[in-house]
Amino acid sequence: MTADGRSGLQDHPVAPSTRISVTPRLHPLQRPKFRELLTYARPGDAVHISEMFRLVRGNQHILDVLDVLHRNRLALRIHDGAFSAMDLTARHPRTGELLSTVKFMVQTLAAAGELQRDLQRELTYDGLRAAEAKGSKGGRRPAVAAAQTAAVRTAYLEGRSIAALARDHRVSRGAIRTAVADLLPDHAAVEEDAPAPELPVTLDMPGKVADYLHTTELEPAERAALDQGVTVRRGQGYTLRVTTVPAVHRQLLDRCQPLDGTQGTPAVPAQRKARREYENRVSALEPGPQR
Repeated sequence: MTADGRSGLQDHPVAPSTRISVTPRLHPLQRPKFRELLTYARPGDAVHISEMFRLVRGNQHILDVLDVLHRNRLALRIHDGAFSAMDLTARHPRTGELLSTVKFMVQTLAAAGELQRDLQRELTYDGLRAAEAKGSKGGRRPAVAAAQTAAVRTAYLEGRSIAALARDHRVSRGAIRTAVADLLPDHAAVEEDAPAPELPVTLDMPGKVADYLHTTELEPAERAALDQGVTVRRGQGYTLRVTTVPAVHRQLLDRCQPLDGTQGTPAVPAQRKARREYENRVSALEPGPQR
């Protein structure tokens, strides 16, 4: 069992699978899955985390978690990121308190990580406002209006495909299927221009893109693809090997558009380069909509 579902508690081969998502407003010690991990762990076990900010967000959160792990006599192993080179369990031999140097480094790195997330959040909001000013609207397409449902059902029975109705009413195909759900079994053959189901593909996502997406609000399918990615070390950085259908890759690419810079906010060259690397890999997927 691990704090992020990627490794296991030592000496306990039957540890239950646990995956903990990061919720900035919720203290890690208040998350049910993390409390389950602490309940299951025994003194001498090691909790493995892929990267510290997969578990905690704020400065005080880190210190609180370290205190609980120390009280329960649990070791902490962090595999990636700035904290991976530190021994966070170092305590004063007499007082048992966290060494002042370790505490200082934890607070400094946590503050730097918090600043980075705040800046990324501001860039995201600036990008959304700029897109809104140009007439673009994010989020899911609307459902079929109640006043149009009857017309949609009639058109479907007359032979119009789900894809064509979705284009006509500017909604998703799922919204059309919902409107004609009770008609689908007898008319499934009508949807002639519906594409074949997409098969999952694996792409390497640059670490700077993955770091940004981890702090962004995502749809459940996008978050699942990101959380299930496999970290591959690349010198001082890393890439996240993400396996999902091309449509989700394209959605993730759209999510990190602010890394190219927004009006009044210049892009960070390294982040912009990372996004374009991911864009080149996503664009090579076929078939896919024209961007």
